[in-house]
Amino acid sequence: MRRGRRPDGRTIGTISTTLTDTHLEAQALAREFAAGEIAPHAADWNARKHVPVDVMRRMGELGLLAPTIPEEYGGPGLDATSLCLIVEEIARADAGIAVPIAVQAGLVASPLLRAGTDAQKDEWLPRLATGEVMGCYALTEPDAGSDTAALRTRAEADGDGWRITGSKQWISNGSIAEVFIIFARTGGEGARGVSAFVAGGGDGLVVGPEIPKLGLHTSSTVELAFDGMPVPAGAMLGPEGEGLKLALATLDGGRITVAAQACGIAQAAIDLAVEYASGRDAFGGPIARFQGVQFPIADVAAQLEAARLLTLHAASLRDAGQPHGAAGAKAKLVASAVAVKAADVAVQTLGGYGYSGEYAAERLYRDAKITEIYEGTSQIQRLVIARDLFGDAAR
Repeated sequence: MRRGRRPDGRTIGTISTTLTDTHLEAQALAREFAAGEIAPHAADWNARKHVPVDVMRRMGELGLLAPTIPEEYGGPGLDATSLCLIVEEIARADAGIAVPIAVQAGLVASPLLRAGTDAQKDEWLPRLATGEVMGCYALTEPDAGSDTAALRTRAEADGDGWRITGSKQWISNGSIAEVFIIFARTGGEGARGVSAFVAGGGDGLVVGPEIPKLGLHTSSTVELAFDGMPVPAGAMLGPEGEGLKLALATLDGGRITVAAQACGIAQAAIDLAVEYASGRDAFGGPIARFQGVQFPIADVAAQLEAARLLTLHAASLRDAGQPHGAAGAKAKLVASAVAVKAADVAVQTLGGYGYSGEYAAERLYRDAKITEIYEGTSQIQRLVIARDLFGDAAR
């Protein structure tokens, strides 16, 4: 990537490869933190399925946990491009530790900034910025994943407030969250009956055990149950009945951070494959001299650069206030596929060692797959892209 200051103005539709000094400083800080505070412990944490909340709070103290929260609310006030650079560096050390950043900044702070009242912003954003509280985004349900308009959780009017009843599944940060972005039905069926709420936990909230999963063992993923949990009238986030619009707008930005996470996984896999192949001797020298080893790594290295450019392009559109839904979908579709392929190449390069827990290759292989699934499967990304291309003809 070309390094330097971003020129004034930009041409929408082209891919910018220029980073500002602020971007580079954020990237360097994240890289230093990841190398010193995360990478040395990643193997142990993953083996124990340990969620290191203390590390997340330290990221908050440094402005790395929710970097897009404005300075007026105690955050660094960085842009989406900086967020992507930070997420990639943290994911390069441990993909699970990147999840709280994507959730805190992209799924919790973002809808608050977009639709929150002054009181809601003042109450939550300063605490989210520093890591004093962790947040989660409660949208997905057992029978409502890609089909978000089918969600069944209900919010019934109760005096001046509401009572929420229902369940949510696959909730990242769920067991460590102290503030919840909750989507519940306040009206009839379909998208227009859904509203959003922001609330702390309370009576009627049941947090399930950690869900066993293939990878991301350093992140929390649980089911949440709401048994008439009371929330005050002031907890509604945005207008009644506009919750699903807010949810989808939030996911448009969230997909960009998942793409950045995927880039970090892919880079870690390439780093590992190159290091191993350069040091592993066979048939009279390092295996890195064989084209059968070189070419798969070269392929994914080139594909990673393309994915990274797509990701930064989508982030630059978001920073410019331009439509970025299709660009984010393209970035996530390509970057997640590269992460899976790069992890596969790393395992294959290491051979038997790649299949063992002695090296990080098998962890990267497990961690990569989720990037093709959460915040919209690859099939959903293709649907978003197709609808952008075809318009009403694709519906």
